[in-house]
Amino acid sequence: MNVMACIKRVPNTGAKIVLTEDNQRIDTSNLGFTMSPHEECAIEEAIQQVDAHGGSVHVLTLGPAEADEQLRTGLAMQADEATLLETAGEEWSPRPTASAIATAVRELADDGGEFDLLLFGNESADMGNYQVGVRVAAELDLPCVTGIKSLDVADGVATAKREVSGGEEVYEIDLPAVVSVKEGINEPRYASMRAKMQARRQEVPRREPAPEVGAGVFEKIRLEAPEAADSEAEVLGEGMDAVPEVIDVLESEVEVI
Repeated sequence: MNVMACIKRVPNTGAKIVLTEDNQRIDTSNLGFTMSPHEECAIEEAIQQVDAHGGSVHVLTLGPAEADEQLRTGLAMQADEATLLETAGEEWSPRPTASAIATAVRELADDGGEFDLLLFGNESADMGNYQVGVRVAAELDLPCVTGIKSLDVADGVATAKREVSGGEEVYEIDLPAVVSVKEGINEPRYASMRAKMQARRQEVPRREPAPEVGAGVFEKIRLEAPEAADSEAEVLGEGMDAVPEVIDVLESEVEVI
């Protein structure tokens, strides 16, 4: 079974985001990058499926040259191959991104065989559009299910489970198919130092995204950094002197007594 996991290079989750003076870009001078947590789970799920059924795992991303760092993380996690659809670094909107990925999937299938399963993170940690996997499925005319927390494959059929209020939804879809997974479907493995060193030496082929698509569909006006949450603590008192204040807060604000 051939599985592709599609990932995205994003700023470190939880890092403080600082914008340039013109509000057009993120100041990356003191900022690290990673892949979205959902997508780490997508790679892990791809590896587990191949471990169970045989085949190979291919990791793909669309992004700047530096995104090969995230691809090499996937290789260190024991993916077999990686491909970078190299851009000039600008942000691509979901429609051209999906079109470029779908074109690459067709080309890679022609070179080395069709993919039985395309795995995406449910959404990227930076933009959170929830669209790319669905759009790729539509362009490739494949069945798609999103928000998955459990996936089993047998006899050419994928059984996917999605958590809902009070229970779960179960889907059965014929392969090939597109599935977007959520964080928690598995526990992504940590690559050993030896695996990381081997991944640094492994070739990561680069392709130009399909020429008929591009980032022009997405017009950026400006970026705005979210306001920092006020996390200051209020000291109500010390020792037994604080008891009346604590009781007042529990009664009037928290309403638990």
